[in-house]
Amino acid sequence: MDLLHSNGVLIIQHLQKDYRSYQSFLNFMSHVGDPRNIFSVYFPLWFQLNRVVGTKMIWVAVIGDWFNLIFKWILFGHRPYWWVQETLIYPNQTGPCLEQFPITCETGPGSPSGHAMGSSGVWYVMVSAALSQSMRQKEKSAITLHRLSWSFLWSVFWIIQISVCVSRVFIATHFPHQVILGVIAGIIVAEAFEHTSTIHTARLRTYIKTIMVLFISALGFYLTLKLIDIDLLWSVPKAKKWCANPEWINIDTTPFAGLVRNLGALFGLGLSINSEMFIMSCKGKHGSKASFRISCIAASLVTLQLYESIKIPTHTEYLFYLFSFCKSAAIPLTVVALVPYCMHLLMKPTEKKLP
Repeated sequence: MDLLHSNGVLIIQHLQKDYRSYQSFLNFMSHVGDPRNIFSVYFPLWFQLNRVVGTKMIWVAVIGDWFNLIFKWILFGHRPYWWVQETLIYPNQTGPCLEQFPITCETGPGSPSGHAMGSSGVWYVMVSAALSQSMRQKEKSAITLHRLSWSFLWSVFWIIQISVCVSRVFIATHFPHQVILGVIAGIIVAEAFEHTSTIHTARLRTYIKTIMVLFISALGFYLTLKLIDIDLLWSVPKAKKWCANPEWINIDTTPFAGLVRNLGALFGLGLSINSEMFIMSCKGKHGSKASFRISCIAASLVTLQLYESIKIPTHTEYLFYLFSFCKSAAIPLTVVALVPYCMHLLMKPTEKKLP
């Protein structure tokens, strides 16, 4: 592993030195790959356009992130910004200097990359959904269009994934092999859900059972290894020790923070998709109207931006997890139930006025 890590450091140094002028773009792409964008940007857009795709997107994000957490705990992957400070392979303790950025100091283990895994998974779902529409046409012109679309969309997919991976390596939060592993894992999870249709008819009870299984298995795995003196939170002290600026350390990047955030989103989806508000609005007579869906998308995106401005207190860890769960649950509740229901109520008086 030392050879793999040392070669990875050389690549990071090369990127930081020769591609410094692209720093703004690479930082932006790192934000594009942030798994939180799945809930606040991609999901609101796709759920109103295609509810099957929107639902699948949440399941892929949640299950994928759960696997990412388990893999990180099993693989014990170091991150470059602390590995160069602690490794003994460099002579005379003259290790290479890696520049850090405000988004460098993530506190969980580094392998596989959560950004790369989440980005590849959700974009795989979106590209597959877009291509499935053109495959239904049998005309010769439609087949030609499908081939062009296939080439274009998968080119866009790989451009985005490569850009996200390069950005994570550039900021020294991942080694190259970690982002490659993340992309592969994300595609595998997304492809598995291409053949899983039961999630689209799942009742609230199924959502709750899934949440309990994911939480208990992750917590049980953590506690079992802790009993034999293996601390799965070993990476947090390293991040705090070697981060260039203590203010860059964020509790939101700890392993359990991501787990709680994703379970909250899955609970919110299950609660909202089985609610009366969803049935009355999205499944009602307005649900198929383009004007209704566009209005819901716009209102959802604006509302979720307001949610982003709400800062969760971080002084007490358990309270942070509780509020994070509730805030995450509120996102699908807003997108799936509250906003469409409000739009449904607004459209009813308009209909009564029509002759």
